[in-house]
Amino acid sequence: MKIVLLESLGIHDNLLASYVKPLREKGYEFAAYERSDNLDVQIEEAKDADILIIANMPLKAEVINACPKLKYIDVAFTGVDHVALDAARAKGIKVSNASGYSTVAVAELTIAMILGLLRYVPQIDKACRTGGTKAGFIGSELAGKTVGLIGTGAIGYRVAELVHAFGASVVAYNGFSYKEDTELIKYLPMKELMEQSDIVSLHCPVTNESRGLINAETLSYMKPTAFLINEARGPVVDSQALADALNSGKIAGAGIDVFEKEPPLDMSHPLLRAKNTIVTPHVAFATKESMEKRAVIVFDNINTYLAGNQKNVIL
Repeated sequence: MKIVLLESLGIHDNLLASYVKPLREKGYEFAAYERSDNLDVQIEEAKDADILIIANMPLKAEVINACPKLKYIDVAFTGVDHVALDAARAKGIKVSNASGYSTVAVAELTIAMILGLLRYVPQIDKACRTGGTKAGFIGSELAGKTVGLIGTGAIGYRVAELVHAFGASVVAYNGFSYKEDTELIKYLPMKELMEQSDIVSLHCPVTNESRGLINAETLSYMKPTAFLINEARGPVVDSQALADALNSGKIAGAGIDVFEKEPPLDMSHPLLRAKNTIVTPHVAFATKESMEKRAVIVFDNINTYLAGNQKNVIL
């Protein structure tokens, strides 16, 4: 049986070797490659695999269909919208993800984005480096603000805990599934959430329900002093509508880590030119600690599968 890793897991080679060694001792073949976005290269590397490991590299149907022995896809990521699940389902291939590895990392970058916007960190850094002062950059405190969450899974809930510790109140969108209010979170319909929130932070997967959820209409409900944070998935937001809202002053700023496609971005992307916007190249999940947690989950998934069971089931 052959296990193929199609892209780096972001851990030291020695740590990877420590996970691979027990598999090789049991007679399993293991091959690791650097990421390539060339389909022909992917097919050549994956064609003999019984098990494929990927992270956030798109895995298209052409690759899955070119792997006659493939039985299991181990996704070293939380979201799986970059995997051709229909193709996997049609071939009876099982799929697992690495849910939970990046909860702390994403939540902490969310706080960094919020504080960066509230305190004008990019602008005052630039001003200080160019002989300027704080003039025009008197910021605001997170304490006393209302943070609206769209998505209250593990990451969203951790963000709720963190902003609450800063003295903010928390509301959340009730449209994905019914949840009771708690001492920490009050659930609201979308329009009310957008109207009441000083910061709206997205932590939901891409589904038919969430795709394009943040658009010209929903943005129009926000306060002109409010900020939008997106560390969920790019397609949840209409980027042009968001850029228009930012540039026209309908909202005050945004922190964006995810886009319709993986960076590098086309330099014409509207959010790269939008006012008061912090942009990062999909790094929210990426810390030393999260990469190590992810590797543990990925190889635990494989060992569980090889033992005849399955964890973190997607398919």
